[in-house]
Amino acid sequence: MNIHVEGLVAIVIFYLLILVVGIWAAWKNKNSGVMEGTDRSETIMVGGRDIGLFVGAFTMTATWVGGGYINGTAENVYLPGYGLAWAQAPFGYALSLVLGGLFFAKPMRSRGYVTMLDPFQLLYGKRMGGLLFIPALMGEMFWSAAILSALGATLSVIIDIDINMSVIISALIAIFYTLIGGLYSVAYTDVVQLFCIFLGLWVSVPFALSNPAVSDIGVTAVKQLHANQTAWLGKIDSADKWMWADNFCLLMLGGIPWQVYFQRVLSASSATYAQVLSFLAAFGCIIMAIPSVLIGAIGASTDWNQTTYGAIPPMQRDQSDMILPIVLQHLCPPYISFFGLGAVSAAVMSSADSSILSASSMFARNIYQLAFRQSASDREIVWVMRITIFVFGGLATAMALLSGTVYGLWYLSSDLVYVIIFPQLICVLFVRGTNTYGAVAGYVFGMILRIGGGEPYLKLPPFIYYPGWTIEKKVHHVTNEVEYLVMQRFPFKTVSMLASFLSNVAVSHLFKYLFENGTLSAKYDFLDAVVSKHSAEIMDKTTLVNRNIIGLNEMAPVKPRLSVTLAATFARKETLTEEEDSSPESPSHENE
Repeated sequence: MNIHVEGLVAIVIFYLLILVVGIWAAWKNKNSGVMEGTDRSETIMVGGRDIGLFVGAFTMTATWVGGGYINGTAENVYLPGYGLAWAQAPFGYALSLVLGGLFFAKPMRSRGYVTMLDPFQLLYGKRMGGLLFIPALMGEMFWSAAILSALGATLSVIIDIDINMSVIISALIAIFYTLIGGLYSVAYTDVVQLFCIFLGLWVSVPFALSNPAVSDIGVTAVKQLHANQTAWLGKIDSADKWMWADNFCLLMLGGIPWQVYFQRVLSASSATYAQVLSFLAAFGCIIMAIPSVLIGAIGASTDWNQTTYGAIPPMQRDQSDMILPIVLQHLCPPYISFFGLGAVSAAVMSSADSSILSASSMFARNIYQLAFRQSASDREIVWVMRITIFVFGGLATAMALLSGTVYGLWYLSSDLVYVIIFPQLICVLFVRGTNTYGAVAGYVFGMILRIGGGEPYLKLPPFIYYPGWTIEKKVHHVTNEVEYLVMQRFPFKTVSMLASFLSNVAVSHLFKYLFENGTLSAKYDFLDAVVSKHSAEIMDKTTLVNRNIIGLNEMAPVKPRLSVTLAATFARKETLTEEEDSSPESPSHENE
């Protein structure tokens, strides 16, 4: 193995820079929140809720600008038959941030939640919170694994370093500074990482464009000049328009219900700032995608026979997903490609650390503390967080080494977040009258309809064949293996999401009617979701916020010394800097 020493030195310097910034951020903010009486565990999860505009804009942008984002955008632009028309991530995720800022950031931040799952546990109870934790955890873990796998492949292409070693070292660095600094380390390193992404990719683009093997990308945008390559602007065939719309809705709406996004929202210094940061990040996503689009177009405009890569183009070697590092290596001078390599490494680490912190935050707070150990001390929660950061980071690293299946797992888990969590989030924030019975029904219906459609990347066959399904032939160019996959052209993901939403609303109102008119006896309200909720003896879960009383019959008793803290466990009043937005089931509605 011929390791490029210069590239290895560049990576070492970059990793040391990130590590130093992460440690500095942890040290600088080690006493944050102490004077205000904020728990240390909450400071790790959402900082001191004092993230400003500059750092906040960078860390919010880093929510989606990761290794998968820049590599995937370049890949779609490069792929014959796809092109820019199918590079949906920049526009889809940008719109998701806009919609998140318009409709979700303000109510979530103004009520002072700590994690995305808080409103679910507040309204639907600990059991439902635990169920929703499963797809949320899968999404964060497989996302981390997928981008770490992409980083390993990139490093192996450019500097010939062992894939497994590069994945492990990168993950350990991200885990370490996340472990010691929490959100502050993640946020401050995001500033450095996004700067490296922007600089590294933009420095590389002019050199790649000026390579003699690259044709004018303005011409190749609409005209085919090279064999096996089509115009990189791409097009959407009429037969694929519903599948295109389905995927776009997945990115636009499914990009909202993620803890990595709401962790930034909830760390903002005010609800208005949370909205502004979302809008700035939407603009940042578009800007950060431009060099990836250009690199994909360069790959589609290259006569590879004139390069050191060889006559067979990447697409025919099943290396389309590596088009970005291939362009950096074979169309740029070595010292320039190392700048680009730093950009890819930065993009991966900026997303991996966020996902690991998000998964551990939800587990420590919503599963360990609120569901099982309400009497746990703050110190205990801090240690649970540290342990889970290490465990979840290790699991993501292990899955990254199984690169053959990790992408399929990521696609399926992200679909489940869209199909299950997004409609539940709408119900819990904006729809009055929903309850745990409806939430369970929506969860089950959405999951069955989505998994029933199959997942080609996992070779998971469908058991529901939606209208317009076809069988497509896929040839693996390296092995000449032929594979036949069922492709669902019907927008079944969005239909599954809508079915989940409607099921929640319909079943909630059905059970509410059956219990309130006496058709079903109160003793059958085993989820305590209807009868007990409107009982004078067992108060609504949301009264926990205003009355400083623990009235949850499904949760364990707490120590008296913690009663004040737990009374504000879902909504810390000292953090509310904007006018209170009333939720469908909030006390403000009840007291009107």
